[in-house]
Amino acid sequence: MTQGGPTAGSGPEAAGAEAAPRVLVVDDQTLIRTGFRLILTARGIEVVGEAADGVEAVAMARELEPDVVLMDIRMPNMDGLEATRRILDRDPDCRVLILTTFDLDRYVYAALAIGASGFLLKDVTPQHLAAAVRLVDTGDALLAPTITRRLVERFATEAAHPPAAHADLHTLTPRELEVLTLLGRGLSNAELAAELTLSEATVKSHVARIFAKLNLRDRAQAVVIAYEKGLVRARDS
Repeated sequence: MTQGGPTAGSGPEAAGAEAAPRVLVVDDQTLIRTGFRLILTARGIEVVGEAADGVEAVAMARELEPDVVLMDIRMPNMDGLEATRRILDRDPDCRVLILTTFDLDRYVYAALAIGASGFLLKDVTPQHLAAAVRLVDTGDALLAPTITRRLVERFATEAAHPPAAHADLHTLTPRELEVLTLLGRGLSNAELAAELTLSEATVKSHVARIFAKLNLRDRAQAVVIAYEKGLVRARDS
């Protein structure tokens, strides 16, 4: 278990920017942890610690309270899925980005369903990695709509106990149900506004109420629920 790293704001991208997120990197491969740390710190993002398995990740997240966790899935002692569950149960404001070598991975789907804010392939470019960390730190979800839809289409119907089972769609108004359906198809707020002939401010209000009523963290969980509840199917996307 290692800690440390340059302070936030030391990189060239930090000038004039808001406070950079504090990141915990979790992977059982030392070279991957080191590479991600170097990439992020060079771009003004502080890496507060590195963990080699899920047990270390949970302990370090409790101690260091990072804003964002980069989480590998397959690790010894405790996998990234269980570590994600424990971290988010304790700190719902923390954001978890799943690291994977394969985009259509049932464990990635399960992680999104329990609250992870997105996923990255391990061969991600340095620019995309830094941008993804900053994006999820703002409270948004990292979704590549085509890949995410394919992921959910493949695994939503296989879930033995789908996370959406307890989501009561009857609490939604007809307009909110329409918005949730379009969220499931991967539309952005701007696209939703154009589709529904509404202002973006109104769309944001609808999305916020949907999240509150269904106890959702972000758009990733909204996509999962839209598929698991049958609002969106493969032919719709």
